[in-house]
Amino acid sequence: MTKTDLPVTLADIELAARRIDGRVLRTPFVPSASLTERCGVPVGLKLEHHQTTGSFKLRGATNAVLSLSADQRARGVVAASTGNHGRALAYAAKAEGSVATICMSRLVPENKVAEIRRLGADVRIVGRSQDEAQVEVDRLVTEAGLVMVPPFDNATVVAGQGTLGLEIVEAMPDVATVLVPLSGGGLAAGVAAAVKGRVPKARVIGLTMERGAAMKASLDAGRPVAVEEVASLADSLGGGIGLDNAVTFQMCRALLDEVILLSEAEIAAGMRHAYGEEREVIEGAAAVGIAALLSGRLGRLDGPVAVILSGRNVDMGLHKRVLDGVADPFAEDRT
Repeated sequence: MTKTDLPVTLADIELAARRIDGRVLRTPFVPSASLTERCGVPVGLKLEHHQTTGSFKLRGATNAVLSLSADQRARGVVAASTGNHGRALAYAAKAEGSVATICMSRLVPENKVAEIRRLGADVRIVGRSQDEAQVEVDRLVTEAGLVMVPPFDNATVVAGQGTLGLEIVEAMPDVATVLVPLSGGGLAAGVAAAVKGRVPKARVIGLTMERGAAMKASLDAGRPVAVEEVASLADSLGGGIGLDNAVTFQMCRALLDEVILLSEAEIAAGMRHAYGEEREVIEGAAAVGIAALLSGRLGRLDGPVAVILSGRNVDMGLHKRVLDGVADPFAEDRT
């Protein structure tokens, strides 16, 4: 399959940008003096954690909801989520007069669950993995007629996330490397399609945690595979990609130049740097780009680097423990 045959094209992303204009924020892109000095090339931060619902997910959810018919919106939408997609879909559905049902595992932090409920969604807590939550989604689609809006493996969702890539290129036309958090691949696939559509020579690198990295395991295997979902500072990057993945696996395989795994200690260091040097509060999943730069895992950088800070929806007690350097920041949550 060639890049022109992929499920989401640059034209799809440009259409999504027009569709969601005025409904989502064009988030700031700012230079990082500290990271520029450390890396020896210009480094810019895409502050997507300043988005209305606290993460990039609002882009894809809004584009998906707006792509539905009036009848489909009236039936209600449903999705499995590790938190941020659920929050975004609840917000987008409410804005368009629809109602969202969000299915989540018990691993989703309570602060994210509470915020989704606050937005008026019907919340279902099911099992201990994203895959188990998806079983409930499938049941609700079949038995209640709800319309599924997947968190990543959906062309309209991917196109919406790709609008972030368009904004990066507009802010940094000579970008050489884009660092993007990688989970199910919706953000990575969309951003890569947008960036490479505008700047073909740019490298797009996916970043994720060492434990439970489903897309990395799938890319290594050459097909979607299941992995065990475990607790991580980068909880938003947890969950499987779906064994019947139809969109993001092939796009990530075709468009990502590299995937790098980061330890919990490296992710924590990224969170601390974001707070101490950049004055930004971000969740672990959003810190992987900074973590990769601090770790030196990227090697020699040949040009400007864009780092996506994807979300801020972190439990503040956990955030404080990370800043304090607690060896096991999850210990208090297990007592």
